[in-house]
Amino acid sequence: MIDLGSILGAWAQITPEVKRLVDIFVSPECVGRRYLFACNEHSAALSKAIDIDGFVDDYSGQGTIWNGKPVVNSSAVPREAIVVNCVMCNMPVTAAKRIQALGVFGVLAYSDLCHAFPALVPLPNFVAETQADIQQNQLKWEALSSALADEQSKQILDDVLCFRLTGDGASMIPYSFRPREQYFEDFLELESKDIFVDAGGFDGDTTEEFCRRYPDYNKVYLFEPSLSNLTKAKVRLKDCRNIEFVQLGLSDTEGKVFFNPDGGSASFISESGSCQIEVTTLDRHVDKKVTFIKMDLEGWEIKALQGAKQHIVKDYPKLAIAVYHNSSDFWRIFEFVISLKQNYKVFLRHYTEGWSETIMYFVPQ
Repeated sequence: MIDLGSILGAWAQITPEVKRLVDIFVSPECVGRRYLFACNEHSAALSKAIDIDGFVDDYSGQGTIWNGKPVVNSSAVPREAIVVNCVMCNMPVTAAKRIQALGVFGVLAYSDLCHAFPALVPLPNFVAETQADIQQNQLKWEALSSALADEQSKQILDDVLCFRLTGDGASMIPYSFRPREQYFEDFLELESKDIFVDAGGFDGDTTEEFCRRYPDYNKVYLFEPSLSNLTKAKVRLKDCRNIEFVQLGLSDTEGKVFFNPDGGSASFISESGSCQIEVTTLDRHVDKKVTFIKMDLEGWEIKALQGAKQHIVKDYPKLAIAVYHNSSDFWRIFEFVISLKQNYKVFLRHYTEGWSETIMYFVPQ
């Protein structure tokens, strides 16, 4: 199990080359050379802490002004620039390689500036949250690590935690962005007659992959509260059979909750949401046996699992649950499911180079 002190201690050992680049980046001689890679919440926060000259983004807003600074194509970055990698969610390793390929004077990571100027540059939310949770719940994390079923799961937990504790992408170099493999691991031993619950079905991408891999499936229940997403799913899956499309969210009770519908695959339940949606429980809505439940509900997974207790206890289904939205979800979801059914084998797999898309699998023994 990773130790918080040892990880943060290693992170504190900033190399002379990084120290030199950081010093140049904040010095007057670097005016006109300071660029942040990507337009996201991290680059926005850094631009408020340190005066910069522009953002580098090949996909959004080229030639526009964002947070008061120009957005430029990577080909327009001056060779004498120092570029800070602010990508952390899905592909930070790939982003670092792209920056290196620009042939600029220097490359830094956001975490380098966090370490050099802790009072000035805010930690990413996922880092601050993970540090606090590890400090408060060390024994919970250790229990999870000990319970994992294979060494690959334990290594993934260590690597992902290392990144979530520091924002330093070094531990994520072995990983890649592979969304099509997500939720479908060999150890699940999926069967031709599986009854699949796609909780957080988005535009049908996961269900499409399920139907492609297991064409003899029995039935699919696709839950998606966003009408626009559900409409896209129906079009996408028009050639697939026996799919029940349910325009409801899943939770621990029936009722209405506020919802942010504008995040695409990351639309989520929130008190600050712009609309209300109806929610139900899996136990109440589906009265037949289910054999495989996938949940990716942008942090609402524990609530939906509480509403699926009867199915978990009685049906003993395979589970593939997203645990990455909140740091505590790693151990909270593990504890909750095991409290219902102790004889699950628990695996962890990760599908990006960053902090997102960590899935916990519960496999019946």
